[in-house]
Amino acid sequence: MPSAILDFFFPRYCCMCERRLMSAEVEICAGCLRELNRIGYEGGDEHSVIERLFWGRIPIVRATSMFQYEGENTRRILHAIKYFDRPEAATFLARVAAEELDGTDFFDGIDGIIPVPLAKKKERKRGYNQCDYICRGLSQHTGIPVLEGVAERVVNNPTQTHLDPQQRKDNVKDIFRLVDPARIENKHVLLVDDVITTGSTLLSFAEEIAKAKDVSISIFSLAFAGQMIRTNLP
Repeated sequence: MPSAILDFFFPRYCCMCERRLMSAEVEICAGCLRELNRIGYEGGDEHSVIERLFWGRIPIVRATSMFQYEGENTRRILHAIKYFDRPEAATFLARVAAEELDGTDFFDGIDGIIPVPLAKKKERKRGYNQCDYICRGLSQHTGIPVLEGVAERVVNNPTQTHLDPQQRKDNVKDIFRLVDPARIENKHVLLVDDVITTGSTLLSFAEEIAKAKDVSISIFSLAFAGQMIRTNLP
């Protein structure tokens, strides 16, 4: 059945503005997709505040996010993905992000993609881990495999939403466990989350991943909820 007919009987709506989607649009309308404030990635000697969150703490190679978290509109996207059964929007956005990174060095040398795990209880309740869907979109475009089962979340910690930076750091301490270090020894892996605020969760996860022998780490998230300041180092 043609998609136009399906859309007539089963209309789809943008998870950002809730406008009815056209047949060629996927999850997010073209207008909203254009309005997302892209962070961009230049590579080389151009370093962003996202990378600097992890300097000196893990063997970080590079880090970026797709767009800036800017209040209600971007909150709607992330909430739709996480809480309102729209994880396919994460796959679509990740695929777009990967396409936009074509021509840069961001994916160079990366051997595998690893999602930040959810606690098993929370994943059962939600029905999915949104980070799995982000990884799926990145993998679809790049061909880099998703590495499942490398690590797990062993503590179902409270939400970070209303915590200050120190509380966030304490809240995610020792919540992950590296299950299969041999699979990532001597590898360059990309760790993936939906949003970076202070970086506490990803740092905790990356510190556990870094226990594998000679592993290198890059980081990607859909959104970054901080001020972007670029620093060009010699």
